[in-house]
Amino acid sequence: MLVIHHPDQARHDVDSVFRTGKFIPHFDRAERYRVFLDAVMRAGHAVVQAPIGVLEAITAVHDPAYVDFLKGVHARWMQRPDFGPVAVPSVHPTHRMHRRPTDLIGELGWYSNSTTCPIAAETWNSVLASAQVAIHGAERLTAAEAPIYAMCRPPGHHAYADLMSGGCYLNNTAIAAQRLTNRFGRVGILDIDVHHGNGTQSIFWDRADVMTCSVHVDPNAGAPLYAGHADEVGGAAALGCNHNQPLQRGTTDAPWLAAIDGALSRLRSFAPGALVVALGLDAAEQDPVATFRITEAGFAEAAARIAALGCPTLLVQEGGYLSPSLGRYLQSFLGGMSR
Repeated sequence: MLVIHHPDQARHDVDSVFRTGKFIPHFDRAERYRVFLDAVMRAGHAVVQAPIGVLEAITAVHDPAYVDFLKGVHARWMQRPDFGPVAVPSVHPTHRMHRRPTDLIGELGWYSNSTTCPIAAETWNSVLASAQVAIHGAERLTAAEAPIYAMCRPPGHHAYADLMSGGCYLNNTAIAAQRLTNRFGRVGILDIDVHHGNGTQSIFWDRADVMTCSVHVDPNAGAPLYAGHADEVGGAAALGCNHNQPLQRGTTDAPWLAAIDGALSRLRSFAPGALVVALGLDAAEQDPVATFRITEAGFAEAAARIAALGCPTLLVQEGGYLSPSLGRYLQSFLGGMSR
């Protein structure tokens, strides 16, 4: 399998975030990139480095003003002598607030819905590289070629068109899917991250040419909390093009695979020209988020069922956090795609 990566993806490495009233270790450390790269190289996959291209493919999905903000916010932050080394919002607008401020702290809060997206000196370089990996993967995908794995990090599926969220800054899955519509027409997205792909759902909510399917923990029991319910089926222009399958905490292989089968059935009826899989490995039984209990065999079986769809497929890495088993989960899934 062809694997796309870029070394700049490891440059963003903030060690902690503020949650539950305290600072806790950040779930997305740069070491994830090195674990993934080591796993694919040990498995013998072909590995290539993505070029850093123009922003056109990114701004096809994201608000250009938001992209410009991400590029420049840390430099602006560091011009304030009383601010710390990492830009983190302390205020956020609510549904009662409707005007984007020009004040730096206010603008940072406008473009972020939580404290889980800290921005350090190298964050933009990593975020840009991660998006370019997804773009290059989409450009390399052909109807005749085997699946391609875009080894994206930082992840992206929680990012909205103009909002960073849940450790995600640019929505790599959505960027890749949009790119693929140019050549394949209808595109399907299957998100198997343990958390709902709320940003992806929002971006394609009114798009009848993209079907988004997400299998995830019930939002009443876990992040992202405000989206991911089964009755969210798409906007007026795209009714039925969004499918959510929330599952209870502690879900094991059998019900998880059944939910994936249901999503694949919908995608089969949609008949996409290409498929993007938002590959979250955080559903794993050994993952530190401890939400689902999916085994290595479960990931391999899920991959085999996805491959049986017979659709040109781009795998975009989303979640999956540091544990001794992380590399093996990835190897199991990638192996299942060619089984």
